[in-house]
Amino acid sequence: MSGRVLSEVSAVVAAERETELVDSYRELVSGPLPDGLIRTELLRGPGGRWRVQSLWRDLESLEAVRANPRLAAAPRLFAQLGAEPELTVFQLSASQLGVPVMD
Repeated sequence: MSGRVLSEVSAVVAAERETELVDSYRELVSGPLPDGLIRTELLRGPGGRWRVQSLWRDLESLEAVRANPRLAAAPRLFAQLGAEPELTVFQLSASQLGVPVMD
């Protein structure tokens, strides 16, 4: 795999831990981000399913982070809340940028 990749770490989080998850994620991304990380987002879905999607410059950047347990933040974030994280990696095959969204 070469070029950009998207990692997705997902887990079901108990409703009473959701605020803690959001606060922990915000704290995590307020600090220095790993080399090669282009974008990261926390997404909430139905049934308590949450996802951290992160766009990486290349697979090597993602693998460098995953090789260091201190840096593999998304899986650790879910595990600390008692959730079982699942990781999927996608190769970016095509993309289109629209108007930036401001929160």
